[in-house]
Amino acid sequence: MDDHISVDVADGVQTIRIVRPEKSNALTAEMYETAADAISLAEHDTAVRVVLFAGMPGVFTAGHDVDDLRRYADSSVFGESPIRFMKTVATLDKPIVAAVDGLAMGIGTTMLFHCDFIVASEWSIFSSPFADLGLPPEAGASLLAPGIMGYHRAFELMVMGEQFDAQRALTAGLINRVVAPEEVETTAFGYARALSAKPPEAVRMARRLMRGDRRDVVARVNLEAKSFADLLRSPAAHDALQTFLNRSRD
Repeated sequence: MDDHISVDVADGVQTIRIVRPEKSNALTAEMYETAADAISLAEHDTAVRVVLFAGMPGVFTAGHDVDDLRRYADSSVFGESPIRFMKTVATLDKPIVAAVDGLAMGIGTTMLFHCDFIVASEWSIFSSPFADLGLPPEAGASLLAPGIMGYHRAFELMVMGEQFDAQRALTAGLINRVVAPEEVETTAFGYARALSAKPPEAVRMARRLMRGDRRDVVARVNLEAKSFADLLRSPAAHDALQTFLNRSRD
């Protein structure tokens, strides 16, 4: 078990918490594997009816670990661990709730498109500046975001690189509730517990019908990963990512 991912189960809710505050909760390959393992266990554990993602006060996650991202850039291949995590989240057949306080960057935003109910603090910031980094969208976001937010707002977020504050994210349909920072986790857990108390098969069936065939999403995750490698063969895209990585090192 990775020390930076904690997992516990209570009242039918499995909470997966990102705990790496010294690195703004940036996710390493090992952290992705631990989280994916926890989700896989939740899928088959009858005691778990809802999965809840949470970060730390002030930061949900700053996205991929910079050292890992540098290795992906050097090899021009997107890592297998984040891809496995994305696919595991995308195909989970149980509802997902998220508690977001503070920064949600990159995967911290795109993973939310797979969640069913999201509570965020009034100080939260959502950012996915993929084009600025010379990268394509990830986690199936290129398919899911336009359907959830509308094409123009999704373009603004992932191509223009605009940051969305909590109220903008609420208006765009990215999140469900905005609360004070100290209320984020208790509110999110309350909604997750309420979901866990409903007839599980009815919840699953409604979710399946509303979300549609997930094979399209998995295929899009694969296409985005291939696009990552294709883009890094472009000197301009490669230079943009290297510039970001060099800034992160300073």
